[in-house]
Amino acid sequence: MPASSPRKVLFIAADQWRWECLSALGHPVVKTPNLDTLIADGAAFTRHFTQCTPCGPSRTSLLTGLYLMNHRSGRNGTPLDARHTNIALEARKAGMEPTLFGYTDTSADPRQRDANDPALKTYEGPMPGFSIGLLLPEHKAAWIAELRRRGYPIESRADLFRPRPGYQKAPDRGFRSIPTIFSAEDCETKLIADSFIDWASVRRDQNWFAHVVFLRPHPPIIAPEPYNTLYHPKDVELPHRAATAETEGRQHPFLAYKLSRFRGRTGYDEHNPNDLIEMEELELRQMRATYYGLITQVDDQVGRIVQHLKDTGEYDNTLIIFTCDHAEMLGDHYAWGKEVYFDQSFRIPLIIRDPRKACDGTRGRKFDDFTEAIDVMPTILDWLGLDLPQQCDGHSLLPFLEGPGPKDWRQEVHFEHDFRDIPGLHPEQALGLGSDHCCYAVVRDAEYKYVHFAKLPPLLFDMRKDPWEMNNLAEDPAMAPVVARYAQKMLSWRLSHAERTLTHIHLTEKGPVARPRQHRRAAE
Repeated sequence: MPASSPRKVLFIAADQWRWECLSALGHPVVKTPNLDTLIADGAAFTRHFTQCTPCGPSRTSLLTGLYLMNHRSGRNGTPLDARHTNIALEARKAGMEPTLFGYTDTSADPRQRDANDPALKTYEGPMPGFSIGLLLPEHKAAWIAELRRRGYPIESRADLFRPRPGYQKAPDRGFRSIPTIFSAEDCETKLIADSFIDWASVRRDQNWFAHVVFLRPHPPIIAPEPYNTLYHPKDVELPHRAATAETEGRQHPFLAYKLSRFRGRTGYDEHNPNDLIEMEELELRQMRATYYGLITQVDDQVGRIVQHLKDTGEYDNTLIIFTCDHAEMLGDHYAWGKEVYFDQSFRIPLIIRDPRKACDGTRGRKFDDFTEAIDVMPTILDWLGLDLPQQCDGHSLLPFLEGPGPKDWRQEVHFEHDFRDIPGLHPEQALGLGSDHCCYAVVRDAEYKYVHFAKLPPLLFDMRKDPWEMNNLAEDPAMAPVVARYAQKMLSWRLSHAERTLTHIHLTEKGPVARPRQHRRAAE
């Protein structure tokens, strides 16, 4: 990439994408040819984990480089302290104007706003520092307006994902094979891609930074044609789970509570008449098949975006990152969504295509080192030549791409979940907990995974013998030394990563002495 060329950052984030759902990683069903091509020309990080769930907290970690224990925006709706910087604010120091297409699910700090400010009535505000190319939060107003313009009878958000009336599904297909009322040409996934391409088309010779956020494959699990029948239920693997939901729930009180919330009609998959726990096998397979269809739908739009960059000569000036906020249980352990401690909720994809010649030697690599969502912000700032703010918990991944890689990289990942419910107190009442006790933290390496609850029993899984986390070993007396060792690991992690904005500054008679942490080339 010539030094005089414009520098561009394309930061793509999908929503609720399981890490293994890439055909380049050997998935037996789903096809992602465009992301596969991006991996072949870049690199994939195959043991990559988000820091927390659900959407707002995970995106906060992704965009601030902070562990949940430091940013504390733990629920959709928990305000993000305005003192924290983020990737958009930092990129502006390089003369960039980071522009958002989609959403970031950021809850505003109420201390900075009047009580009547509409920003305090939603958890779906944009992260400070982003200019808006297309804002598409839950209300989907911009998309609804476009659908109406194209003649669709959409009155409100509730109409968007209704199954198409009169559609006759095949007998070997389940309910979720019924498509949307809108076509693939008119879906929100294409609208987001079109909006970015239009925006970029008049910035060919400029530096730019775009954060493109796709809703899919987030539920509701309903797809437009042809994605609704792209994969057949018979080809789909059944979830990994115990013989019954009751047996599954015996693993832990928190799991039993979460499974109870999936019975009957739930908010997880709107307009779906099936009970998520008791649905028959065909319906279960169909849910997974349609989820895969939504993934391919996103892959197609990523392909259009990348092709635009190639057609305009911008591809070799652009750092491209593809990841997501968190993953999806998809029926494993009878659970759906992303708010349970299993890897299926927290392990996510990460693909990076760095155009510089310094990265030619690692193109097509699949790194199995442990990486975390907090590493994305340092990677982008490193690529832009910017120093990292003191707050960042993550490290740049550029040493991997440039080769041979950092010498002393982490050997484990950490993630957390805050499941308190301030408005309704549902888990508090069901589990007999105070709100501050509704949380757990996880340390996970190649051997074991340890889950520590604030006031519930811990869990321990042998990740080599039991990769689907079916057998909790924490109550086995023979495993007590392992439990103690991993609890110590977690304590050491928390001690060394606690909030540090001012801890590397010391006031002396000659004034402040500052020793910044060495982030930019972590542990080289």
